[in-house]
Amino acid sequence: MTAPFAPELLRVPTPLSWLERASASPEVLLIDHANCEKKAASTALALMFAYAEDLELTAKMSRLAREELRHYEQVAKLIRSLKIAPQRLSPGRYAEGLRRLVAKAEPQREIDLMICGAFIEARSCERFARLTEHLTTPMGARLRDLFAGLHAAEARHYQLYLELARRAAARGEASELIEARIEEFAALEADLITRPDALFRFHSGAPDDGAI
Repeated sequence: MTAPFAPELLRVPTPLSWLERASASPEVLLIDHANCEKKAASTALALMFAYAEDLELTAKMSRLAREELRHYEQVAKLIRSLKIAPQRLSPGRYAEGLRRLVAKAEPQREIDLMICGAFIEARSCERFARLTEHLTTPMGARLRDLFAGLHAAEARHYQLYLELARRAAARGEASELIEARIEEFAALEADLITRPDALFRFHSGAPDDGAI
């Protein structure tokens, strides 16, 4: 991997403490990532319903949802092959924390939802790159191979969401404001990633001493 993170969006790299925890907890990492792929697909479908009159957006979200489900199938296949016992995991704070910044009223809501999606995908992209360098156990090597293959897809996804955010802003005559809005999300995202986190998840922050 050439770039440690997506420079046009992310303000901080993943903390080393998170990478160390990921190396020590590959089962939780993989199960939660499977959840992330399902959630990514459901988000794309939800956007298709929310903006059904926008045929360009719905076509792109349809393709995205199918790709995310294919990724889920890849992750689920690896979980089975590694004989990892499935378990229900409570969601982390990351996605919900970002969504708290999303406006409730249109047209700003559409712009914010796309920005939010861009940050989630960009962080996934960055973590795939970092994980390929840190997962060194035999099980970690299997995850590393999978994540290396997913890295390019996540790069496309965050760029797609960013393109759609700027498109929505231009349509709503808010083009001059979108960069400031992106900076607001960037600051929040950086805080969520660096602040101690009580749960270890694929998108969690720096683990605190009692993280589970």
